[in-house]
Amino acid sequence: MRFEDWEPLYEEILEYFSFDRDADEEAARILADLLDRDDLPALDALCRGRTVTVCGNAPCLPRQIDRIEGTVIAADAAAEVLYARGIRPDAVFTDLDGATDALVEMNRQGTVVVAHAHGDNIPLLRAWVPRFSGPIVGTTQAEPFGRIHNFGGFSDGDRAVFAAHALGAADVRLVGFDLDDPSVDPVKRGKLLWARRLLALLGHDL
Repeated sequence: MRFEDWEPLYEEILEYFSFDRDADEEAARILADLLDRDDLPALDALCRGRTVTVCGNAPCLPRQIDRIEGTVIAADAAAEVLYARGIRPDAVFTDLDGATDALVEMNRQGTVVVAHAHGDNIPLLRAWVPRFSGPIVGTTQAEPFGRIHNFGGFSDGDRAVFAAHALGAADVRLVGFDLDDPSVDPVKRGKLLWARRLLALLGHDL
């Protein structure tokens, strides 16, 4: 999704959650300074012309693992659910709030970390990004620049789906998504509402 198409949605999200665009932009600049490389070609190769399965971290994920095909992209902590079951994701989209040493190890083995900058995770960016020795891509929900990309999407899961489409996947499948999860807090519930709306733009009606 082009930024000019994404920006009106982004502005709605900022208003809905009372987020600060200046803080998002500052986080993106910090992420750019922390990165010494841009491994977008590696992520592109995982998606272009291929079947991609994006794995969310809903409680249903373990029951749906047998549906996974092709390139495996995990949303944040879903990576560890998969890794514990013998599946190392090809890529992980994360704002690093679920990052652990296991993600560092997956990255060392070749998993592409797609690290996302926003106004609330600057300390996490500084703590974790320097630890990733393998392939890494930086993203923002604000305007992209240089080695910082914006494929569209808001939360880790829907950003992964938007990226797979933007990078030319032949087929994008979703497992481990439950947008009606009653156990989540109000902020997370709002994110799930937005995920449903955004994914519907790509033809994923959940």
